Amino acid sequence: MFSKVYSATLTGIEAVIVQVEADVASGLPCLELVGYLACEVKEAGKRVKVALKNSNYLLPPRRITINLSPADLKKEGTAFDLPISVAVLAAAGFLSTKQLNNIMFAGELSLDGKLNAVAGILPMICEAKKQEFTCCIVPKANLAEGVFVTGIKVLGAENLVQVINYLLGKGCLTEKLEKKQEHVCLTEQKYIKPLDFCEVFGQKIAKRAIEIAVAGWHNLMLFGAPGSGKSMLAKRIPTIMPQLTIKQQLELYKVYSVAGKLLKDPFCIDQRPFCAPHHTITQAAFTGGGKRPRPGEISLAVHGVLFLDELPEFSRNVLETLREPLEEKKITITRTGGKNTYPADFLFVAAMNLCPCGYYPDRSRCHCTESQIQKYLGKISKALLDRIDLCTEVISNQYEELQDEMKENETSESIQKRILMAHQIQRKRYQNLEILYNSQLNSTQISQFCKLREPENKFLKQAFEKFRFSTRAYHRILKVARTIADLENKEEIQKNHLAQAISYRMTEQNSLEGEKEWIR
Repeated sequence: MFSKVYSATLTGIEAVIVQVEADVASGLPCLELVGYLACEVKEAGKRVKVALKNSNYLLPPRRITINLSPADLKKEGTAFDLPISVAVLAAAGFLSTKQLNNIMFAGELSLDGKLNAVAGILPMICEAKKQEFTCCIVPKANLAEGVFVTGIKVLGAENLVQVINYLLGKGCLTEKLEKKQEHVCLTEQKYIKPLDFCEVFGQKIAKRAIEIAVAGWHNLMLFGAPGSGKSMLAKRIPTIMPQLTIKQQLELYKVYSVAGKLLKDPFCIDQRPFCAPHHTITQAAFTGGGKRPRPGEISLAVHGVLFLDELPEFSRNVLETLREPLEEKKITITRTGGKNTYPADFLFVAAMNLCPCGYYPDRSRCHCTESQIQKYLGKISKALLDRIDLCTEVISNQYEELQDEMKENETSESIQKRILMAHQIQRKRYQNLEILYNSQLNSTQISQFCKLREPENKFLKQAFEKFRFSTRAYHRILKVARTIADLENKEEIQKNHLAQAISYRMTEQNSLEGEKEWIR
């Protein structure tokens, strides 16, 4: 007898529906699985047979063949245990095959028949809804992830017996709540701000650069002596970011679902993520990958902040992998089994010293040689530096500044209001385009939205020739200037906007003599 049920497998943060076909025929008793399977899927046959036995379902001594289609797509993970069990029981005559056409199954089985949570349930539910399935049956531990998708019934089961009884009409399963009682949806959560920019004394120039970076989603570099406040400033960036859109929320939760971050706490994300990996991180952990690919730090930071402190201390290989994601806003991991694409649309913020000891150019404290400084700064390639839109120095405060600024520090809320206004201007300007921020403009769109009058064009030409900017640097200066104009609610880019954008640029100068040009 033949039966067919439906499950799903992951490709990046998206899911693909998989048909689990079972056939019970005469022949030597065995259970064979085919369909381009990873090791953990091949082992599912042994788990399924023992789990069925311990759930009081004895299979006939026949030849059972399981095929997971499409056969040219590699199947990974343990989520196929439950659909394989259901398909085998239906093929053996325990269940009616008609009632299985509109249900998607996913879940890992223990030997006693208990259903264990699996990673990536949220993308599977999203794809099931897209393919017009009416119901998804998943482990009860994954049920909370179904809250983020409306318009489809999601049921949770604790063990295989509960699933079979439900399909036989002898019991019921736990259904997801349309609105959580213990937790509220991310869209309804109060935007918690445990940190605030009012706690940072002084640093007006650095705060201005951060405001511009968030307003236009521009990459940012902070440099200065140890203890000047670079990390303190970076950690407060999420507090001035606007709340996520519905589309951004769903993409963020998909990434965390695939990474297995929602298994312990499905509601662990209460604001935009802030990821700050240590400089000893490996390339696979940073970009994603592994034998069974999973999202890395650059994907876990999607729609939030990726902060790299002590940038030159990171491996050169790790830093160079940033070049494509900073341009394409995605990262593709290629393995023999196929390609996995993960989102990488984050705000890149880096911090660094100007020498190994950190005190250059204060020669009263810095004793590094010129060659040591050049070698230290040379760890960061020109190609990566060119992708950084804003660079600003974080200067150590004087004692008087700490006293005078205590009553004058601007709060995150007031900074956020200006950023929200700039975002509204950009959304209105780009409403017919698939972009949200000025940093996403391509060369054609720059010509359309960043037009300069004759005086401004002449000024930019002089700067371009003097500092020998690359074409990429030229475009980024225009985009930053467009953001500065938006913050001031100006329709046209003015000379002072260009001057400010140029002052935040790094040039390719990487010598001690050209240090001031290199860091500006």
